[in-house]
Formats: sequence, structure tokens, C-alpha cells
Amino acid sequence: MEYIMPNRLDRGFYQFQKEFEEKAVEVLRSGWYILGKELSAFESEFAEFTGAKHCVGLANGLDALWIAFRVLGIGSGDEVIVQGNTYIASVMGITINGATPVFVEPDEYFNIDTSKIEEKINAKTKAILVVHLYGQASNMAPVVELCKKYNLKLVEDCAQAHGAEFRGKQVGTFGDIGCFSFYPSKNLGAFGDAGAIITNNDQIAESIRVFRNYGSEKRYYNKVVGANSRLDEIQAGLLRVRLKYLKDLSREKELLCKKYLAEIKNSKLLLPQIRDGATHIWHQFVIRTNERDTLIQYLNEKQIGTIIHYPIPPHLSEAYAYLGLKEGILPITEEYAKTVLSIPLYNGMTGEEQDYVISCLNAF
Repeated sequence: MEYIMPNRLDRGFYQFQKEFEEKAVEVLRSGWYILGKELSAFESEFAEFTGAKHCVGLANGLDALWIAFRVLGIGSGDEVIVQGNTYIASVMGITINGATPVFVEPDEYFNIDTSKIEEKINAKTKAILVVHLYGQASNMAPVVELCKKYNLKLVEDCAQAHGAEFRGKQVGTFGDIGCFSFYPSKNLGAFGDAGAIITNNDQIAESIRVFRNYGSEKRYYNKVVGANSRLDEIQAGLLRVRLKYLKDLSREKELLCKKYLAEIKNSKLLLPQIRDGATHIWHQFVIRTNERDTLIQYLNEKQIGTIIHYPIPPHLSEAYAYLGLKEGILPITEEYAKTVLSIPLYNGMTGEEQDYVISCLNAF
């Protein structure tokens, strides 16, 4: 068996190669590469897809996060509640603005444990950042209630969950702002860095449009000190192509994961669970095992690649040593960091490849 990578981006390209290449050439020949019709069209189409009123294209997902908190006026002296087991970009979105992250443990679905949020709320709390990790929608109902009760802003990190739903409503549309990454490995992936925010608030959308373009509403007339964070025309055009097929691509991954869930049978491995009322778009298929290092070595010998999402939780990273949070403060988060493992999953994965992965896991 040829080496099976954890992810294969080329397969996703070849599925729609003709359309991708035609769109790239079309944009190149247009002579307009920034803030043009492809971006406007993608923003309109992605807003419609998610059910949001506005979409604003940005350079990447991290920009979506930190700009979201910037336009909401959250900064020094403010606290934002976030789950402990997220990717560090979620936390950077908070701290780039000078605000302080307050970590909450995850639940058994890898998302924020909503029963542990309220005890963290105090006079400094200004927002809750919900991360729909690995592609599964979080338990949004209690979060929305808490935000109303305490008058908090609600930001959603949907970087891994394009199209996921909680009780029939798409992620990113529950709060003030939904933040998206279109990094190439995502279900809706670009061919480079790309991101966006969605919102139903006219003023927030306009503020982000101004902020992303050097704080300029009219060229060379700058209202605020902004950023250079614009989703370019080529990436917007290529995203439009993939967006047309996103539901089919997500369905393909769902079928792959149903097979994994049905056929992986090994008492050493804990398989992911799906919450009632939530959908999962399977950005990653994440298992857990207390024998992770041994499993990784075994799978490498079998020509199967894996990735750890994520080996070091943000509160224990060198970047956040200044917070003074020591090991043991978030035991569930830390346990996940020591036991999670993402196995191969990608659009275009063959039955032969998946059967081989399953047989090797079952034989471990």
C-alpha cells in the first residue's frame, strides 16, 4: 500500500480541476485582483449559504478573529471566555487586542462545556468565544441564553465547521459575529490563506469592511487605523467554485466517517461522538487513545500518517506563559492533548485506502 497521508489536498483539486483552472485564468485576464466582482459574488453566495445577512472576506481566519473583537470594542482589561482545547489562533484573536482569555474545559464532544461557563463570568467578562472544533456544532442554546442574561457579545470560531448546524441553524449565525478560515485543508478550502466573517448586524459588517482596507471607506480617506486584510480575487473566485459543491463534499466526508464509526472496533480506541441536535461536517476524524505514541509509530510502519490536533493546549504554550497558568489547571483539556489523534480523512479517499486504515487500527 502506498503511503496514506493524513490529508490529500490534490485530490480535492482534481475533482474540479477544469473549473478551478478556468476560473483562475478568468480572474488573471480580468486585470482586477483586489476588492472586485469575484469577492463581492463570493460574499453574497457565502452569506446566502450560511443564512447570514452579511459576509466580509478577509485575508485569513486569524484576522477574522482579532478584527471581530477589535470592532466589538473588546480590549485591555476585558475578559473573554473560551474553551481550553482549541487551536491557539482562537486565543490569539482575544489577546492581540489586549484582552484576557478565561479558559473553560471541553465536553465529551471536544466543544466547550456549557455547564462550566457561568461560574467564570464576572464584571470583566465581555464576550464568549465558542469554537466548533473538528467540524461539530457546539451546544449553542445555553450559550445564547448566558449572553442575553449577562449582556455579553457572542463570537463563533467556525474555522473548522463550514455548514455545520445546531438545531437546524448554521454555526456563525447565533451571535454577533461568525469567523471563518478557508485555509486549504478546510472543507471549504482556498488555495492559500483566506478567511471571512459573517454577521446579521449592518454596522458591524460596515465597520469590518472599512477596517480590512486600511480603515478606509473611500480610497486615501482613512476613518480609523485599520488593517490590510482583504480576500483577493483569485481566492474568492476559487472559493466560489468549491462552494457550489460544498454540500456534496461534506456528504462524501460524512459517509467516510460513518464507515469509520461502524467498522473501527478496538477497545484501545475511543471514537468521536455526535451530540443530539448537532451536525458534524468532519473537518477531522479524531480518536483518543492512552497509547498514542505507540499507535503513531505502529501506523507509520504501516505507511499511514496521522496528525495530533493539538499536542500543547494554549494555556501551556510558551506564547501564553505570561498568564501564569500551570499544568493541572485544566485536566480534561490536558488529557485530550495527550490522547487525541486525527486519522486520514479527505475528499477523494478511496475505499481501498479507508479499508486498509480500518484494518490496521483494528489490528493494533
